[in-house]
Amino acid sequence: MSAAIKAVLAASALLIATATCALAASEADYKAAYAAAEAANKEAGSLRNQWTTTASTLSAAKKAAEAGDFDAAVAKAKEAEALAKASIFQATSEKERWKDMEVR
Repeated sequence: MSAAIKAVLAASALLIATATCALAASEADYKAAYAAAEAANKEAGSLRNQWTTTASTLSAAKKAAEAGDFDAAVAKAKEAEALAKASIFQATSEKERWKDMEVR
C-alpha cells in the first residue's frame, strides 16, 4: 500500500473518530456520568473532605438534565467527578503531609 493511501486512510479514521465524539449526549450518557460523579463525591464524603463546589456542580448537572440539555449535563457531571476526585486526592495527600509543615 502506498504512503498516500495510508495517509488518506489515517486521516479518514481520524475524521470518523472526531465526528463520533461530536454526537449529542443521551440520557444514558448523563446517568452514567452522574453516577460516577456521585460515587466519587460519596468517597470524598467518607474521607470527610467534600467540596461545596462539587455539590453545586452536581446540582447544575441535574438541572441541565431536567431541561433536556444532556450535553451540558454530561459536561457538568464530569466536572463534578473531577472536583470530587481532586478532593479525594487532597484528603489522601494531606493526611500525613501536614506533619511536614509543623514547626519543631
